[in-house]
Amino acid sequence: MTTPTHTPKRTSLAIAVTAAILAAAGAGGWLQMQRANAADQPQAKEAPPVAVSLTSVQERDVPLYLAGVGTVTANASVTVKVRIDGQLDKVGFKEGEDVKKGQLLAQIDPRALQAQLAQAEAQRAKDAAQLANARLDLQRYTTLRGQDAATQQQLDTQKALVSQLEAAVKTDEAQISYAKVQVSYTTITAPISGRVGARLVDPGNIVHATDASGLVVINQIDPITLLFTLPEEAVPAINRAQLGSKQSLKVTAYARESQEALATGKLILLDNQINTTNGTVQLKARFENAEHKLWPGQYVNVRLQMHDHGNALTLPAAAIQRNQQGTYVYAVDEQDKAAMKPVKVERIQDGIAVLAADAGVAAGQRVVLDGQYKLKPGAKIVESKPPQKAAADAKKDDAKGNAK
Repeated sequence: MTTPTHTPKRTSLAIAVTAAILAAAGAGGWLQMQRANAADQPQAKEAPPVAVSLTSVQERDVPLYLAGVGTVTANASVTVKVRIDGQLDKVGFKEGEDVKKGQLLAQIDPRALQAQLAQAEAQRAKDAAQLANARLDLQRYTTLRGQDAATQQQLDTQKALVSQLEAAVKTDEAQISYAKVQVSYTTITAPISGRVGARLVDPGNIVHATDASGLVVINQIDPITLLFTLPEEAVPAINRAQLGSKQSLKVTAYARESQEALATGKLILLDNQINTTNGTVQLKARFENAEHKLWPGQYVNVRLQMHDHGNALTLPAAAIQRNQQGTYVYAVDEQDKAAMKPVKVERIQDGIAVLAADAGVAAGQRVVLDGQYKLKPGAKIVESKPPQKAAADAKKDDAKGNAK
């Protein structure tokens, strides 16, 4: 009986098959182990919601205005000067007081001019007496000429004399009128109502009509005016607003430091040309100033109200963000997720952003007001309570705890 023998080729094949079976079993065990480990590991946590402050788009009327800077000026300013030479006798005002038109301000020594007036009146009396006598002589010559007792030449000469004396009397009357005017110049009255400044000349000094400084300056400060400038691009809008309004456009003056509203007046002038040097146009407004809140030379902020901007969508200016593409907001949907939404801003005034008609958001849309730097598109948010509300809620909780 012979014993069978294995060939080397069959032995190698068996070894390979065995190794393959062992490798497959090992791989399956490793996969099963990985699944078991994965099942034991906790699932990845979602990012926590970001605490932000929210606001909403509101629809309301917002006044449209143009802002600038201006200088308060007197409604009228007069430097009171003398019109004749003479000695200043007295001053009839106190420095810094209000004066009325026609009030006595100063008196110049009138004696020399009064003497000239008396001289002119005396000359008129003299010429008037000669004229009366010449007229009587003319009547006589006329009668004699009718009786052929006087020549025609004598009559004509007498007529010429009467005309000459009549002209002399008229000249005297003109001299008298001139002398009276000169005498009236010795009494200096206020040409306008207003407030006087510092006295520039003291009584006793000789004043001259050619003096440059004058006696005093009167500024009319009630009413008072304000000069301000706006860019030339505003001129068409101002013209449209003036044509569309039956009343003068309203102008409000604000203090430079505190932004306190000082007075409200009316626009009275839009200059008829643009300053080509700086590209601005000058405007003037007039204010009632009974409380003297405005003063000549004062710098103020100015707002020219154009008209009411009806049904405008508004947001607090802090909600508006900017990037290279323009302005946007973080809008919050019903799932409390934030998304970047482009918006069109027409203007920002008083901390309020006025949105254009096609702004990109609707009234009532929730928008992130504070905390945008922590957000990414799609992030979930939670509204944080304002400090005042949080403190009020804490007090309520404390009160409930004490009651228990």
